[in-house]
Amino acid sequence: MTKMPKWADAVLIPLISILLAFFFSGLVIWAIGKDPFMAIRTMVQGAFGNTNGLGYTLYYTTNFIFTGLSVAVAYHAGLFNIGSEGQAMLGGLGVALVCLNVPWPHWTLALPGAMIGGALFGAAWAFIPAWLQAKRGSHIVITTIMFNFIASALVGYILLNHLKVPGAMATESARFGAGAHLPTFHEMLAPFGIGFNRNAPANISFVVAILAAIAFYVLIWRTRLGYEIRAYGQSETAAKYAGINPVRIVIIAMLISGALAGLMAINNVMGEAERLIDNAVEGAGFIGIAVALMGRNHPVGIVLAALLFGFLYQGGAELAFWESIPRELVVVIQALVILFTGALDNMVRIPLEKLFLALSRRRKDA
Repeated sequence: MTKMPKWADAVLIPLISILLAFFFSGLVIWAIGKDPFMAIRTMVQGAFGNTNGLGYTLYYTTNFIFTGLSVAVAYHAGLFNIGSEGQAMLGGLGVALVCLNVPWPHWTLALPGAMIGGALFGAAWAFIPAWLQAKRGSHIVITTIMFNFIASALVGYILLNHLKVPGAMATESARFGAGAHLPTFHEMLAPFGIGFNRNAPANISFVVAILAAIAFYVLIWRTRLGYEIRAYGQSETAAKYAGINPVRIVIIAMLISGALAGLMAINNVMGEAERLIDNAVEGAGFIGIAVALMGRNHPVGIVLAALLFGFLYQGGAELAFWESIPRELVVVIQALVILFTGALDNMVRIPLEKLFLALSRRRKDA
């Protein structure tokens, strides 16, 4: 008998953790002399109150879905991939090379090509730590963290010395051709008579992210490979006894993880900036860790957690602009959400487990 029903683990614990995070965030806002209820109202209106704010919220959400799925795939194999940030950087390089070197006639051809480029570069960057873990016993956490810094330096070097427009001041590549322009929500919804802010960065990559979440579910819970990944993640010894090759699983899981992180670049590099910019990932790879943990490594939970962090990013920007609340305090609010949903998970889980166990015993005695 389990101590706690699955719905409580999937819904109740994250909900309580989020409420605790917002409660303490409100105390912090109140301590600096601001109205916490006004702050929450400003964040909600800024993130969902109009199509411009909603467009930015969904844009951030798209990034976090890809990186959250990236972390979750590795986690199901018992691996803690901290390298989604670097893998997304290399994915951006792959997308840029595809978009800059091929004269795409239309986005319907450019998008699949960019997806292949981003996924291949992201997977290639994840392969080296995977091989070191599988063959040499190097810890995946250490190697993926180190590869984030190497990726940043490598992409910066290539961008500055090979892709930067000669004579330009900004460290960025040339803009992609018109055929590589992805349709925004404004362009997608206009034929249906639905108005959407034309300047909002949300684009068709959001649809790709949702499809990736569906594919993630099918892979992990409806395929033999997914079963082997989960079996290895639950018990390496049992998986070996069952004939599952640990080297194969580690490398395949990390390749998929890196590919998903690399796919993020179709949103921020191809969809929004339409060029490669230095440090284009902006920490989305690390936020993906919190998204995966909060979403319990399930695609539905990851999409919802990504939406929450998209709300925090866009709502936080509005809060800093309209309420004169320091941007650093917005980061504190985001950190509190990560703290309560990740590091302090047992603070909520253990009392709830005891409560459900006591209720179960009371029903038996009745």
